[in-house]
Parts: sequence; structure tokens; C-alpha cells
Amino acid sequence: MSWLSIVVLVAPLIACGRILFMKEESDADRDRIRQTAIGWSTVSLVASLAMFLLFDAGATERYQFLVEIEWVESIGLGLILGVDGISLAMVVLTSIVIWTGCQVSRSITDRVKEHYILLMALCVGVFGVFLSIDLFFFYFFYEMAVIPMYLLIGIWGSRAAKYSKEYATMKLTLFLTTGAVVALIGLLAVYFEAGRVGGVYSFDMREIAKVTFSDSFQITWFPVIFLGFAAIVPLWPLHSWSPIGHAAAPSSVSMLHAGVLMKLGAYAILRIAFDSLPAGAEHWMGWVGLLCCMNILYGGLVAMAQRDMKFIIGFSSSSHMGYVLLGLATMNMLGLSGAVFLMFAHGIMTALAFGLIGWFYEQTHTRVVDDLGGMLKVLPFAGTCFIIMAMASAGLPGFANFASELLVILGAWKSEFVLAGTGMTLPGWVPTMAAIWGIVISATYLLRAIRDAWLGPLNPRWSELKDVTSRKHKTPFVALILVLAVTGCFPSLLVNKIKDGVGKLRVMQSAPVQEEARR
Repeated sequence: MSWLSIVVLVAPLIACGRILFMKEESDADRDRIRQTAIGWSTVSLVASLAMFLLFDAGATERYQFLVEIEWVESIGLGLILGVDGISLAMVVLTSIVIWTGCQVSRSITDRVKEHYILLMALCVGVFGVFLSIDLFFFYFFYEMAVIPMYLLIGIWGSRAAKYSKEYATMKLTLFLTTGAVVALIGLLAVYFEAGRVGGVYSFDMREIAKVTFSDSFQITWFPVIFLGFAAIVPLWPLHSWSPIGHAAAPSSVSMLHAGVLMKLGAYAILRIAFDSLPAGAEHWMGWVGLLCCMNILYGGLVAMAQRDMKFIIGFSSSSHMGYVLLGLATMNMLGLSGAVFLMFAHGIMTALAFGLIGWFYEQTHTRVVDDLGGMLKVLPFAGTCFIIMAMASAGLPGFANFASELLVILGAWKSEFVLAGTGMTLPGWVPTMAAIWGIVISATYLLRAIRDAWLGPLNPRWSELKDVTSRKHKTPFVALILVLAVTGCFPSLLVNKIKDGVGKLRVMQSAPVQEEARR
């Protein structure tokens, strides 16, 4: 079944090549371009769902659907693709978000050809990150995923409050590329040290994970890799690029930005830093458990102060990614599994949120809640979907966000967070209380947004708004809601596979952790 990895990665690449040679002279031409992008994203979706169904969570092999192509044997470089339980969840997430994003982006009417080429190139990069087991290609695809964002926001974006789209895209690019360069230094250090200690230079992550680095090396280089990738999570105080980027991006790009791109950092930390430098993770993650409380509370409180709908969801995303970091900081089975599950749930939820905001923004040309009001009367379908999204984001039982956040909170309560260099230990109930208050704050700003934008008397300006009526327009929103509901009511569908990947991380191989995982 290794061909499935190739199909998932190559389908958006074929879409790029196909669209490149298509004409864009009429509405019919533009529609054919959209259908081509939707068609090839459907191929990736079907292949990723096939991987999900065929994945064997009880297999002894860590990676499945392996593809290995040697390239430069002298330095241990080759294209190696495959998935474990962690990357499988991210591949399915990406395929769902890009499939729905291509359908939502029907509003793009200017330079449609270039838009979809860049959107598909972005998807190639994201899929490549989640599928790569070679360190070189992991970083190559990581950069490939970041670069198209500059053009997608800079050309098709809009003004975000007082910030121009040029400012937003430049800030995003500088933050992410600076973080990537910092991470690259750490990755090169790992590569050369693995070759020196192990005797064989290889970019294969499986081989690097077998090398036992000295504790001093791990403690020195773990924060370099962690902080480089934490910029895209984003970890407070490296977060300021994210809400502005969300607000300035067009709908489909916001869906990919919040739904998938923000997950690359947490995934890279799990895949590389936790697996190669477990002693460094044990030494430093206590501080992350403290810092992520700022993500949760600060992001939520700032979201509460916003009036632009995209800024509300943007700061909300920073807050919710704090829960992901908290799950990573627990370094136990519950917390880590919850973190990966929350990455999936948050990605689906934010894709739904930005798709719906884009629907009414295309007609109102405003996202400020004070300018809206009573829209549920004229947009009953879109409004109902928005309320469902808000309830899922606020942690209503029955949705994936509740199940994943519950795992993180339980994992945090059972943990102790050692603050390296101070001799102090933060008891697990401290970040747990911050996480619980974060849920209260989330419910506050989301319910207020529903009240101000969707309920109350209808603003006469919006009496002619058009609701989502056709089946092709309803499909992406209904699909995202169903995914949230099904994985929320039956979380074991995804969690069992995630646990298989988490349990095989090197950081989980110590005897106490294994005993706790069995319990």
C-alpha cells in the first residue's frame, strides 16, 4: 500500500502542472480551473482516507506505507515517505481542509489560475512535511509550505483592521522564516552529531532516533529546535504574526493557515525534538508548561477585546494552540495523545470558522461585529453552522474539541512541571486551572460574537444577504461539522491510532512512562 503515500503527495503537484497549462479567459475557464483543483484534492482526500482505514495500529513497525528512494547515498540522503499514528491524523486533517478550502474559494475571481497553483503548491509542502521521514526533505517541504503564503496573502488578501495586507504577509514571512533558520541550525547540529557518535551520516530520522546523544548535547540543542518550530505554533510571545495573518488572508488561505500550517510546528517538535532529544525535552518542557498558560489566558483575553470576527478567531487559535503545547509539556500518554487529537480538532473547527466568515464577508465587506447584527434571520444555514462551530470551539461535549481538551487537561493534572535551573516544580493543577479558565473565556467571547453578529434585530443593510443554499456550497460546511461530531462522539476512531504513534516516540520509552501508559 506504499503507493498511497505517493498519491497523497503527488496529486496536488499534478494539479499545479495541469492548471499551469489551462487558459483563463472566461468564467467557464476559471470554473474549469477550480474543478481541476477540487478534483485532485479529492484524489488526495480519498487516498488519505484509504490510509486511515488500512493503517494497522497494532503493527510492530513504527511507519507504514513506506516509500524509500535513494538520492545521495554518500551523505545518507533520500526521499523517504511514510506515516505513523501521529502523521496519519495530520495527513487526514490536511486532505479534508484543502478539499473544503478549494470549494470555499469560489469567490476568487482575479488571477484564479495563479491562486490555485500557489494553493496546491502549499498543499504539496504540507503533505510533504507530514509524510517525510528524511530530515532534509522534511525541512525542504517545511519551507515549501511557508513561502506560498507570502504571495497568497499579499495578492488576494485584504486589509486587517489598521494593518495592510502587505504588512501582514511580510510579518508572517519574517517570523516563520526566522524560526525556520533557527530550527535549521539545530537540525544540522543533530545530523553532524549523529554521524560523529553513530559513525554513519544519515538524514533518515529512523537512524537518527537510534543514536544516544549526550545529555549536555540534548539540553543545549533542544531549545534551539523547539523555539525555531514554536514560532509557527505559535508559542507566546512569538505569536503576534498569527492573528494578523489570519485576518488578512482570503478565506481558503485562512482555512489552511489556521487549520494546517499552525500544526507544522507542534508536529515538528514531536517528530524531531521529542524523538531525537528526549533528555532535552524532559529538561526543558516544564518551562513550556508555564509559558503555554500565557498562550491560553492571554490569547483568550485579547480575543475577548476584539471586534473583528477574524481577529477573534485568530487570537482564539493562539489560545487553543496553548492547549496543544500544554499537552506536549505533560510528556505522558494522555497529554500527548490529547495534543495531537486537538491539533486535528482545532484544524477542522478553524477551517469551518474562516469558511463561514468568508461567506458573509464577500457580501457585507465587513467583519466588525458592531456593523453586523441579526444575520441569522437572513442567513439561517450559515448562522446555524457558525453557532455549531462556536459551541465546538467552546468545548461542548459531543464535538472533537471537548474530547481532545479533556485528554490534555487530565494529562496536565497528572503531571509535574520541573522548571529547569530554578529547583522549583510546578504542580499539575496550576496549568490545569489556567486551561479550565481558558475554556470559560472562550465561551464568553464566542457567545458574545454570536449575540452581536447573528442575533438581535436585523441591521437593514443586510436584508438582501444570500444564504448558503446550493448543495455544492453547503457540502464543505456540512462535511466539516460531521467530522467534528463523529470524532467527538467516537474519539477512539482517531485516538487509538494516535496512541500507537505516541507510544513509539523515543521520549515515551523510559520505564516509568511505559508503566503509566499501560495503566
